[in-house]
Amino acid sequence: MLQRIKTTWFSNIRADVLAGITTVMALIPDSLAFAFIAGVNPMISIYSTICILVLISIFGGRPAMVSSTAGSMAVLMTALVAQHGVEYLFAATILTGIIQLAMGLFKMGRWMSFVPYSVITGFINSLAILIFISQLRYFEGQSWLMYAMVVATLAIIYILPKFTKAVPSPLVAVGFMTVVVVFTQMNLSAVGDLANIEPTIPFLHIPNIPFTWDTLWILLPTAFSLAVVGYSETLLTQTIIDEMTEEKTSKDKEMKGQGIANTVTGFFGGMAGCALIAESAINVKVGGRGRLSTLVAGLVLLILVFVLDDVLNSIPIAALVGVMMMVCIEIFDWNYFRNIRSKPKAHTAIMLITVAIVVATHDLAIGVIVGVLLSVLVYAYRSATQLHIEEEQVGDEKVYRIRGQLFFVSSDKLLDRIDFNDDNDKVCLDLTATHVWDHTASKTLDKIVVRLQNKGKSVRVLHRHLSPTKSA
Repeated sequence: MLQRIKTTWFSNIRADVLAGITTVMALIPDSLAFAFIAGVNPMISIYSTICILVLISIFGGRPAMVSSTAGSMAVLMTALVAQHGVEYLFAATILTGIIQLAMGLFKMGRWMSFVPYSVITGFINSLAILIFISQLRYFEGQSWLMYAMVVATLAIIYILPKFTKAVPSPLVAVGFMTVVVVFTQMNLSAVGDLANIEPTIPFLHIPNIPFTWDTLWILLPTAFSLAVVGYSETLLTQTIIDEMTEEKTSKDKEMKGQGIANTVTGFFGGMAGCALIAESAINVKVGGRGRLSTLVAGLVLLILVFVLDDVLNSIPIAALVGVMMMVCIEIFDWNYFRNIRSKPKAHTAIMLITVAIVVATHDLAIGVIVGVLLSVLVYAYRSATQLHIEEEQVGDEKVYRIRGQLFFVSSDKLLDRIDFNDDNDKVCLDLTATHVWDHTASKTLDKIVVRLQNKGKSVRVLHRHLSPTKSA
């Protein structure tokens, strides 16, 4: 136990601390933007991010994965806040956490195995595109200095590692650009221009709402939607980070951790959150591997808000945009497109459709759900086409040997192949090399037997795990 704690917390201290500090640079503008989307005070999002980061560091299942308030979830909060007020949002956040905790307890993490690689690739690529698009708003009305600083930030990020990797290059880039702006008094937008950050200490808070069944029915649709979107985005991100670090972590434990984090955050007047692929990718790319990295991120953000608020307000947006541009470049799956000719056409189509839907709707959950459904349909079609039926005359008996998967798509193929009007009085259906999957296939077999019997034929059915049965 002690060895496990040492491994997950203290085996990578220096790199985890630096990674956590770097990750905060990307979290700040996003947290503020998500607050605007949800229609709440920016400090609610900032405090929620701090609370979620600290709690997920302790209770989560995937070390170094960054969880925070999220745009995909903030969109779902807008209507509830507009119609009923922010207290209902706090209650919905608590209910979201309870639902997610139940997901973890009932081991629903295994459902992510139904998401194929083509959909995961579409998820990554669409997210990279959405991050890029979201950064474009910061260029509106800006001078050439904004563009120059973004380019300079990217230059430092990619050139510095060629000389030294002692300090994460994104952190150096943001720090250097902040110093340049402060000392040259450049007329560039800074974090302080996005929102008025006024630190106030959040206290334990019971949502001020009527505790009635009517209130529950108001909260439940939003809370359930938040839980499902948080589930999908968190576990997809976990799958990606597991691949990046070549580790296998518990999805069920992660969902329990997310549930605890969101429940507690709601009681402290916060909004629900989930894992973020962009910030998680930054954390891992610059060396974060343990729980200490996300804990440091939460504590550094807390220090910036309460102690170094002047420094926080002075950080140029251009430098943070440069960091996010780096994230877009890094997480986009360029290799998939370089080798696209070798990929199955159906998988490529599913990946592109997933990207198109996510970019068009700005809803990752819808894109992933459609991608999974399309993958199921492709699999069903291929399974149906691989059903093989052979006819053989054995003495005075006509034998139909069926190989493959028999289910609602393929069962009609078997029905069409049976010759109900041939001269054989005996018919055998050999199912020892097939599997009957569903009620439709079972009913089709019953229909075949009944129709053959009505023609005066003796029917024998061979099952995989049963002795021959006979219907007369």
